[in-house]
Amino acid sequence: MFRPAIKPTMDSISSVMSFFASQKLTIGYASMAIATIGGERIFTLFSFQCPCNSQQNFAYGLTYLLGPAVVLLTIGLVVSTPLWRLYTGCCLNPLKLCPRGNCVNCFCRLFQVLVKALVAPIMWLSVALLNGTFYECAVSGINSKEIVDLFCKNMTSTCQQELARVPCQASNLPAGQTAELLLMLRAQSQILGWSLIITASLVGLIGTCYRNCRSQVSFMQLTFWKIYMNKEREKFDSYAEEYATKLADRNLKSFFENREPEPFTFPNHKAWEEISSVYVYKNSQQCYSTLQRYVEEPRWDYNPEKVPLDREHSMEAS
Repeated sequence: MFRPAIKPTMDSISSVMSFFASQKLTIGYASMAIATIGGERIFTLFSFQCPCNSQQNFAYGLTYLLGPAVVLLTIGLVVSTPLWRLYTGCCLNPLKLCPRGNCVNCFCRLFQVLVKALVAPIMWLSVALLNGTFYECAVSGINSKEIVDLFCKNMTSTCQQELARVPCQASNLPAGQTAELLLMLRAQSQILGWSLIITASLVGLIGTCYRNCRSQVSFMQLTFWKIYMNKEREKFDSYAEEYATKLADRNLKSFFENREPEPFTFPNHKAWEEISSVYVYKNSQQCYSTLQRYVEEPRWDYNPEKVPLDREHSMEAS
């Protein structure tokens, strides 16, 4: 007799989904690391071809080593919502960056954005240095007497002329010397790679310890705060889509039926500006976001349900 297949219950599925949701940051970094390793291998196998001459090696190798890191940094900044939330409109209103003359919070937020954007470039540099291919090509093309003497120490004078061709294994040096130079270049590259990984890990650990040490709330309240912010972002997107759909329906209905639009509850420009500002936690307020701080403060001087959207804007203009 065959035992009946055990079907997963809803509770077990919910538990699995909750686990993956709680490990979203870890899964994201793991996916980024896998993508970085895969991208580096693709570049190395299908695109990178060291020219193996002293005039081009350094520029070519350095471009492949640093170029993708700069691109990843740029992408990280472009897709950063906190950056654009802080930066949008600051050219027209520079005081937005430093509300009430306090620029410390702005610099702290920009530093946090930069740190998060640096994760992917550091991963790329670490993987590329551990592999060593780009570093070998770049360093072999440096026309510095000190660098050449360092690698060609206790070797013939031919080494100084053929060092740039070593990465291609096409030099006129004996096979033993070529292998020794390649091992030396690879070892230096891997030392730099591990040094970068160790430095980034220690800086991340120290930064996390300092941030938690300076936290104004307890660990459990901080955990609740993070959960709340995630839920608020999810709900905001849902509500924004819902209200945008309702507003579009209302405007189209008014247009096609050729009649006055119905009254529509909608935040004014000042409200959008206030909930988009940089939030600073205060123990006296016990608010977890600018949105909560806005709705908690009594500021309702009229009933928006009775004011049409076009009249509301005309009131602000006046």
